[in-house]
Amino acid sequence: MTAGGPSIDGRTRLAFLFGDPVSHSLSPAMHQAAFRAKELNAAYLPWAVTPTCLPDAIRALRSLQNFLGANLTIPHKEAVIPLLDGLTADAQAIGAVNTIVREGELLRGDNTDAAGFLASLVGALPRDIKGCSAVVLGAGGAARAVAVGLLRAGCTRLHVYNRTADRAEALAAAVQPHATAAQVSYAPLEPGLRLAPADLIVNTTAVGLHPADPPLFVYESLPDTALVCDLIYRPAETALLAAAHRRGCRTLNGLAMLLEQGALAFERWTGLTAPRAAMQAALDMS
Repeated sequence: MTAGGPSIDGRTRLAFLFGDPVSHSLSPAMHQAAFRAKELNAAYLPWAVTPTCLPDAIRALRSLQNFLGANLTIPHKEAVIPLLDGLTADAQAIGAVNTIVREGELLRGDNTDAAGFLASLVGALPRDIKGCSAVVLGAGGAARAVAVGLLRAGCTRLHVYNRTADRAEALAAAVQPHATAAQVSYAPLEPGLRLAPADLIVNTTAVGLHPADPPLFVYESLPDTALVCDLIYRPAETALLAAAHRRGCRTLNGLAMLLEQGALAFERWTGLTAPRAAMQAALDMS
């Protein structure tokens, strides 16, 4: 490895990010910093893959002898499952994959989002997750991970909102087995919606990536005692987080979760302890 970046040669191992879009992602900078810190001959490449091309992209991974691992982001976390050879217990429980690990000739789907999200709350949520109430906005793969993580950690009331009500209902039903002592409910996510009180509000949708995106709900209904978390990290402050700040809420963007889930993925691929300080420094400079 050179000081300025990876030295690409015939022994370079490759890791990928599959998504649509991927141009905004900070994962390449974060993982390259990790590879440099551990002096690994490896490179992390963002690969824009449309939904129709995902099967071809997974087949391409199988042909690469120097394949190290891969991450999945919107919209592939659920669609990739039937294309893989198996799932870890976490991926199976969540019903979504954000990390692919090579095991010999097999590709196994894993999920580091739930653990990464919970780790990101440390020091940000002013109370214990156990016994808290939470709202999850969205019903995709990230929402599933957040919901399962919160329920496993002892959240006692979880409400799922999604623009398509049947997907909200399906997510609520899917995570119900993890709600051993919790109440799980759902409702449509509409612009005129006023949120019920909650300790934690988490946006897992892509709404907020663009300044012209309409409000998810009536932001003036945000409870001022809540921690408002948006998994988007570019921009660093979305319209939702700006509104939450005006309301006096604590806020958290997606950078902390990006770091934690990425560190866990790095460890799955390499068997090494992730250099979190180097990864954090790369995110801070990006």
